[in-house]
Amino acid sequence: MNSTRRTLMSVFAASLLLAACGKKDEAAQSPSSPTPSPTPAASAAKTYKVATDAAYAPFESLSEDKKVVGFTVDVLTAISEKANFKLEFINTPWEGIFATLDTGDRDIVASSVTITDARKATMDFSEPYFEAKQLIAVPEASKVAKADDLKDKKVGVQTGTTGDEVVQKLLGKTSQAIKRFESTPLALKELQNGGIDAVVADNGVVIHFVANNPDAKLKTVEDAGFAPEYYGFAVKKGNLEVVAKINEGLKKIKEDGSYDKIYAKYFGAKK
Repeated sequence: MNSTRRTLMSVFAASLLLAACGKKDEAAQSPSSPTPSPTPAASAAKTYKVATDAAYAPFESLSEDKKVVGFTVDVLTAISEKANFKLEFINTPWEGIFATLDTGDRDIVASSVTITDARKATMDFSEPYFEAKQLIAVPEASKVAKADDLKDKKVGVQTGTTGDEVVQKLLGKTSQAIKRFESTPLALKELQNGGIDAVVADNGVVIHFVANNPDAKLKTVEDAGFAPEYYGFAVKKGNLEVVAKINEGLKKIKEDGSYDKIYAKYFGAKK
């Protein structure tokens, strides 16, 4: 084969190779060619607005930098992490707190809410996350030893709480001896100042106040007639999706020990 012919054949072969490469490139760039689908991103966690009356230490209170903190906050936060949703805690006055569910301003009420039949008629609840009981606080020198001893006393309660209901049953719904306050700590402060004779409220709050205010010289009194109560997270009636998520997370933190750790942080290890 002479050199001229060899050169022509080399040029022809090179042309075929370039043409083939061009077709491959065109096929790769063709709009009709399938392109790999991007990996779907994990669905964004939904954020729920949480109403909390932050005046109920150690369950709900405000930190120095005005953040809502406490046992209830820690429990619901741990639940949200297990059930893949986020939370926005909003300090909300107790009076009218449940109305925020109906208006849609809040998705959850997390404020040491006792589950009662009356409340279940107008809202839905999660499974209980805390067992509470009413407790009486009186001055150290008081002779009050049981609930019946309060019948001739001025008794402070937080408006609209189960403590309020208990004292109404004891003294009568219209009794002038019932003194109502916006929060239990305010009632306890009034007791400390001598303005009332006793306070009836949930045990966790009363014990926390008495322990952290030794100069107030108060003591606690239990009454066997006070039935156990259970706190739950409240949602708008029919909002079963949120209830299911909360219950899912609550079950998980109880199973893996997270709940017990949070409990011990505020109340000591369970006996």
